[in-house]
Amino acid sequence: MAKLELRGVVKRFGTATVCDGIDLDVEEGQMVCLIGASGGGKSTLLRCINLLEPIEDGAIYLEGSDITVPGLDPQIVRSRIGMVFQSYNLFPHMTALENAMLAPRLVRNRTREDVRPDIETLFTRFGLADRMNNYPDQLSGGQQQRVAIVRALAMRPELMLFDEITSALDPQLVGEVLDVLLQLKHEGMTMILATHEMEFARQAADKVCFLKDGRIIEEGPPSAIFVAPHHQATQDFLARALK
Repeated sequence: MAKLELRGVVKRFGTATVCDGIDLDVEEGQMVCLIGASGGGKSTLLRCINLLEPIEDGAIYLEGSDITVPGLDPQIVRSRIGMVFQSYNLFPHMTALENAMLAPRLVRNRTREDVRPDIETLFTRFGLADRMNNYPDQLSGGQQQRVAIVRALAMRPELMLFDEITSALDPQLVGEVLDVLLQLKHEGMTMILATHEMEFARQAADKVCFLKDGRIIEEGPPSAIFVAPHHQATQDFLARALK
């Protein structure tokens, strides 16, 4: 059984079909990179997995349980699936530490004294030990994005979703965020990334999925997708993306 299974997932906005019958298996500990042009459905697919968007058809299974059944509390699912967005969404009136402690305290009813050691360890692991008491406007973009990752990890998720988390960063800051993803991969975290970082996907992903018009056109290991893609649409996209 895969960690996450998508079967025939359909998402529409009005008359526009943004996810068009998507099937996807993600194994425990895998890093899956979603690539493709903007508007292809990558971000919407991640939002559907995290139940931020309801689906019109199909099903999503987390460890064999359908998380899209009517009446299921989405907060229970989101406590198991962490998500980090392109925008950091940190509360400006809270320090980095306070931002990271908020969800475990509210959702898991943990005390400040209980949660603080775990979160301080995360800050140290990701090179932010000296930034815990800074406010977001005192941090660089790369530091804010790392705080957002710490905040998601503070919930002890089983699966992490990352939606174009480097696209708003200056080029010199991208590397420090990608290094965090590599750390998580080495620790066995199951991850799905929507990304335009083609070289990172080529080197780090276990599986690459090329999306176009709401469909997975082609998927496979990076060695297949980047070296010998079968579909013309994949070939055309990579020819532009890898220039």
